[in-house]
Amino acid sequence: MPRNHKFPKGRLHPLTQTLSRAIYILADMGFETIEGPEVTSEWNNFDSVLVGKNHPARDTQDTFWTTDGRVLRTHTSAMQVPAMTELGKKPPVRIIVPGRIYRNEATDATHEATFYQLEGFAIDKNINMGHLVWTLKTFLGSMLKTDIEMKFYPHHFPYVEPGMEVMIKWRGKWLELLGSGLIHPNVIKNMKLDPVVWHGFAFGVGIDRLMMLERGIDDIRLTYSGDLRFLKQF
Repeated sequence: MPRNHKFPKGRLHPLTQTLSRAIYILADMGFETIEGPEVTSEWNNFDSVLVGKNHPARDTQDTFWTTDGRVLRTHTSAMQVPAMTELGKKPPVRIIVPGRIYRNEATDATHEATFYQLEGFAIDKNINMGHLVWTLKTFLGSMLKTDIEMKFYPHHFPYVEPGMEVMIKWRGKWLELLGSGLIHPNVIKNMKLDPVVWHGFAFGVGIDRLMMLERGIDDIRLTYSGDLRFLKQF
């Protein structure tokens, strides 16, 4: 069963509450929290995690570019390589990167141009899928305060190999929730580590998505509306 966690009470935005709880739970599981810039280089956001200039994944992460050639990060995976090369973290590590990300896309009930993501990754010797599955099951069970029935199925993400989508059974329905996998050896190389010695797993989860699930919210735009009628419910 998931552990019972107690959290500070207060009139906080529901996103802040969900994000704080996620950080707390993962810290209790041994993950260190780091932050990164919302405006970053093309290398950090794309190339270092194997999303090359002609990679189709760039089409699914339509990007805001600055006039000097930098980007508003499209995922917090942009801090995977800098954590190890610029911040000087040394394996074994367990790191989470929470923060706001940006996608240049039309908004509707399930899409926003900006939202929150939490990237988690671990680098150690002999890491395998079992470590990833246990981490996700423990984390999601604690977040959603119940034993979670989960399904995993193959999916291509350029920075993991193999990669998988994760589905959970929530209120009688199967829902896609997050992407994950074992960190690609070439990403390990970009971290200036030997992929023969060091292995890793990574996952990325939308904090907005978790908040909407647990609170029964069906329109992400309400989260950013600033409407006190919405916010006072929490």
